[in-house]
Amino acid sequence: MAQYHIWTVGCQMNKADSDRLGSALEDLGYEFTNDAEQADMVILNSCVVRQGAEDKVAARLNSLQGWKRNNPNNTLTLMGCMVGPKTDELEKQFAHVDFFLRPQEFMPLVEFASERQGVPCSTDLDLLPPTQPQVSAYVPVIHGCDDFCTYCIVPYRRGRERSRSIQDLVRESEMLSRRGVKEITLLGQIVDRYGHDLEEDTDLADLLNAINSVENIHRVRFLTSHPRDMSQRIIDAVAHLEKACEWINLPFQSGDNAILNAMRRPYRIEDYLSLVERIRDAIPDVALSTDVIVGFCGETEEQFENTIAVLEKIRFDTVFVAAYSTRTGTIADRKFQDDIPVKEKLRRKKIIEELQERIATEKNAPLLGERVEILVEKKQKEKWMGRTRTNKLVFFDDSRDWTGKLVEVDVTHTGPWSLQGNLPDTTSISDTIDGIIEYSHFKDDTHQSKNEIPLKTIT
Repeated sequence: MAQYHIWTVGCQMNKADSDRLGSALEDLGYEFTNDAEQADMVILNSCVVRQGAEDKVAARLNSLQGWKRNNPNNTLTLMGCMVGPKTDELEKQFAHVDFFLRPQEFMPLVEFASERQGVPCSTDLDLLPPTQPQVSAYVPVIHGCDDFCTYCIVPYRRGRERSRSIQDLVRESEMLSRRGVKEITLLGQIVDRYGHDLEEDTDLADLLNAINSVENIHRVRFLTSHPRDMSQRIIDAVAHLEKACEWINLPFQSGDNAILNAMRRPYRIEDYLSLVERIRDAIPDVALSTDVIVGFCGETEEQFENTIAVLEKIRFDTVFVAAYSTRTGTIADRKFQDDIPVKEKLRRKKIIEELQERIATEKNAPLLGERVEILVEKKQKEKWMGRTRTNKLVFFDDSRDWTGKLVEVDVTHTGPWSLQGNLPDTTSISDTIDGIIEYSHFKDDTHQSKNEIPLKTIT
């Protein structure tokens, strides 16, 4: 049987693209292998958001030169954000690559595989979710990005925004549910812009409401959001829909208004703080995560300290911090000078990482001795791993198979990045119905009210 291998680096959208391509190849009779050396077809799904990611892809491509030389009939493909509209330079640099495919544009490879296998191919890759998905699955709902933040290469590689219909997304969610998925994460470069380009009057709140009705899907998340597009209607949907998790990723990137303006982020930090206040008023138990860039062009020490002040004030549950990396072709690359030394960028990055470790430790400490609900995803390092509705990692030890089950765990240890716990003594798999353990106290008044408030009453 023909075998394929997909190597993926980068964001969740890349992971979703790889899953879809893998499903298409499996429909054509290919079998996945973890060993690239044994594959007839190798695909590298690339990322160029940071220089380090691009360098990693280039190194992996170069490492496959011997494999291609020894197997000239095998197929090597580079896909993802490393591939732009023009591929001349890539073709010169990586002459051993057979296909160069932009994000979501992998039909040429599917058609090639179809011809080689002698099997007709499906032309609707959007409706090819993973054939053997994990407990939690990614569902792209809007492709591309119409924003051009000065530091970002993504709009140039993923193209203009294109929303998928609610009907297609519900259908895909139902397919995933039948294949054992219990949690769905709705994806977009700016996910809260979902629906603005559709003919019908539709937004992310409507989509959340529709997915909330899919049977056997227990949880729904979404990312990545933009502060400008996080409407009150979306906030209220998270507050009132039973399956919408109380977790929101909301990048602010910098705590200084002048830097935000240079980044072409269309809000002031005062607007962001007001938005966070509205979110916490509507969803008191919400967990917030954010993205921050340090060392952007011209960032002074005082401007960096303004970012520190925002982090101290909001006290996020998680912070993803990156040192600024110039990307060729972006507005910042054309207009600004990357004038912050690498050593200084790394110093600032370390300061934020240490600050967030302290904040996360303090925020998680009150959970010691508490009982939390988790959806068990898999076994990792001999322990079961799951997440709370607020996206906190929890590990526990047990000999039984808890994959895909909603269980309660008594927290015995807290740390900045995860929690450790034990199952209550009375917990047994026989207590589960469709993967949900029934506890009389499971659905409190808050959850009942979330069931009773229809989304269409939200204003």
